[in-house]
Amino acid sequence: MLLLGPSGGGKSSLLLAIAGLHDRVTAAETEGSLDVLGREARDAADEVGIVFQDPETQLVMGRAGDDVAFGLEERCVPTAEIWPRVDAALRSVGFPYARDRRTDALSGGEKQRLALAGVLALRPRVLLLDEPTADLDPDGAASFYEALAHVDHGTTVVLVEHRVSAVLPLVDRVVAIDGARGVIADGPPHRVFSERRSELDGAGIWVPDARIPASRAPGPGEALVSAEAVGFRYPGAGRDALTAESVEVREGEALAVVGLNGSGKSTLLLLLGGLLAPDSGRVSAPRLDGREPRPARWRARDLPARVGSVFQDPEHQFVATRVEDEVLAGPLAARVPAADARRAADALLERLGLWRLRDAEPHTLSGGEKRRLGLAAVLAARPRALLLDEPTYGQDRRTFLEVVRILAEERARGVAIAFSTHEPALVEALADRRHDLGRSA
Repeated sequence: MLLLGPSGGGKSSLLLAIAGLHDRVTAAETEGSLDVLGREARDAADEVGIVFQDPETQLVMGRAGDDVAFGLEERCVPTAEIWPRVDAALRSVGFPYARDRRTDALSGGEKQRLALAGVLALRPRVLLLDEPTADLDPDGAASFYEALAHVDHGTTVVLVEHRVSAVLPLVDRVVAIDGARGVIADGPPHRVFSERRSELDGAGIWVPDARIPASRAPGPGEALVSAEAVGFRYPGAGRDALTAESVEVREGEALAVVGLNGSGKSTLLLLLGGLLAPDSGRVSAPRLDGREPRPARWRARDLPARVGSVFQDPEHQFVATRVEDEVLAGPLAARVPAADARRAADALLERLGLWRLRDAEPHTLSGGEKRRLGLAAVLAARPRALLLDEPTYGQDRRTFLEVVRILAEERARGVAIAFSTHEPALVEALADRRHDLGRSA
């Protein structure tokens, strides 16, 4: 079953409820009843497997093989069966390393593959997947769905996925929900997408072969941030995350940074943003600071108005306990007058569909809402360069288009933009140029 809906429309909440986790991981109030395998959801939890939007929330061990084995050991699977099942699960998701790979050395997409393997190894009767390929490159996504096609036919799969066309061959039923409106479509894929397409489109829900308008810059200006033969290795890692990589981020241009999982996209953006210092080579931005051109040496309070970075996991940069305060933090740190900062913050919250959540705690938002909040918080400081790691992760069609429109407006006013993505639609809609890291994990 493919579960569709707008960002923040309740898809992840429904999966948590089916998994019997609502009262364990949230403070939500609930009503009504929900049966799983003929029992209350909480009593059936051992036969349900779930992969969350954020894979870090379910990785528990220091080495990859041990992480997959952990659930099997907890279920008292015979020792002789554990490692063959671990290896089979890792192969099924295209995990590119041996069992002893450190989990803290994995990229976001690699962590997602590992989390998937840990659930598949348990062979659950009900398998819940919350955007399982959002952090995977196209090859990894294809590998995962090929594995899903071979899951035991007695398994019920409930899948939340925005890449609708990619999963349709596997889908028997489509259910679309829209927050307080409840179920707005339910039936076989061909009937739902032919008879209810306009209603789904009106709710901002992705439909197969959705058309995305493209915009292009008239022509780039000068480079604002440049990397020259940069290399970087994380502490304790067995190999470099980047080796001799060179790229420019230019005024009035949107650069797409593409490549397979583990190729160094996130690392490159962190280096360009001054949040990591290269081990070799040089990152420079002399037009942003003529006295100290190296972003890694800038004071933290000078960063928001110069280079705005949105992380792959936006929770890692949240600093406030209210959504509105999160958006205000950057411009206030950049010494923007409070009245101007509030006007800018309110406008961004309205455009990005977050105004009704302005008093909420940022960590309680859905995955897509968190991503838009991270973007709003960076945009509010009006930086001259934007570095965005997977900026459209978890977005429905409506919010995807709004993010693209906002970024196109920033580009038009001369902002230099670099973004990493696995989404061909985003590259097609926004990118003026591509930088392909071009090596596999």
